[in-house]
Amino acid sequence: MNTATPHVPAHPAADHAIRKALATGAPPARAGAPSTVLAFGWRGMLKIKHVPEQLIDVTLTPVLLVFLFTYMFGGAIAGSTGDYLQFLLPGMLVMSVLFSTVYSGVALNTDVTNGVVDRFRSLPIPRSSPLVGAVLGDSVRYLVGASVIVGLGLALGYRPEAGLPGVLAAVALVVAFAFGLSWLFAAVGLLMRTPRAVSAAGNMALFPLVFLSNVFVAPETLPGWLEAFVDVSPISHLTASTRALMDGTFPGLELGVSLGTAALLTAVFAPLTTYLYGRK
Repeated sequence: MNTATPHVPAHPAADHAIRKALATGAPPARAGAPSTVLAFGWRGMLKIKHVPEQLIDVTLTPVLLVFLFTYMFGGAIAGSTGDYLQFLLPGMLVMSVLFSTVYSGVALNTDVTNGVVDRFRSLPIPRSSPLVGAVLGDSVRYLVGASVIVGLGLALGYRPEAGLPGVLAAVALVVAFAFGLSWLFAAVGLLMRTPRAVSAAGNMALFPLVFLSNVFVAPETLPGWLEAFVDVSPISHLTASTRALMDGTFPGLELGVSLGTAALLTAVFAPLTTYLYGRK
């Protein structure tokens, strides 16, 4: 015996009511670049909220390094831990923020390997929005790291001659440089196969550049051949600019080189990263 429910055609009036309820008006406009960039930037900040341990590289690690170099080596290098802290802290600000830029490549590689990028590519949004938003969101991490270093330095006795304006100018310069450098590591994140490989490659590239600079010691105390390398290093120019801004003097050439390097990194690696992202 057939017990299937017979098909009853919908009443014209009911069918009209359903169509009217579903078609409530014109479809919403397609999301523009500014709104989608801000949305992905907010996503990056929410990742900090849900995975706070990712801030270890911009909080705990720099704190340990400041204590280590100030109180273990400060007396031997500068004759006084207080004098060495005045020299060291701007360099540690540069070091802590620049090392945190590697996370931009790690996070992007994680999204690629987990298939998140495929979902983004299916959305009706500008293709570069996830990239720009992620890099802007990472800038919050740079500000957190800079705040930790400056706060620790003030607690230990560091006194910037330029006061708050000089500190804010120095932090803005370092964050701008980190923004450009993060595009480089974002490109690395799209070329490497695993997040661990991105982290290893980034740290391997930054360690010699940071330690072979004027972050820890004055260049004139180094051998001649090493001093020549340190004098032309972009990390040395950035550190010298940061020290000058916090000391209340105008960096001049160093500031121009630092800003030019940041602009060059962005101009070269932002389009390259977008191209690589589109090929994934």
